[in-house]
Amino acid sequence: MITIWHNPRCSKSRQTLELVEAKGEVTVRRYLEDAPSVEELTEVHALLAVPLIDMMRPKEALFKELGLSKSDDDTTLLAAMAENPKLIERPIVLSNDKAALGRPPEAVLGIL
Repeated sequence: MITIWHNPRCSKSRQTLELVEAKGEVTVRRYLEDAPSVEELTEVHALLAVPLIDMMRPKEALFKELGLSKSDDDTTLLAAMAENPKLIERPIVLSNDKAALGRPPEAVLGIL
């Protein structure tokens, strides 16, 4: 099963969705409307195996408005993403107990 945390307004997210749909059945989670919990974010972070800040959009105006910093601890950043899913980098694809960021969209093909 393939799941994508998707934002239909994002071109990279749409391109990634198109790629994964070609590989099989996909569950689309509109994460802005169905925000992941801190626990879910923690699990996905572990699967991505990247620095937590790479899961975020630090150039998003909200990041600065909230007084966040790239050097904040993981607890602070995870809570910020759970409360403000707009801060989550998109898209994220989950498949076969693995995760990948769709930046570029082809980056997810390795986990499908």
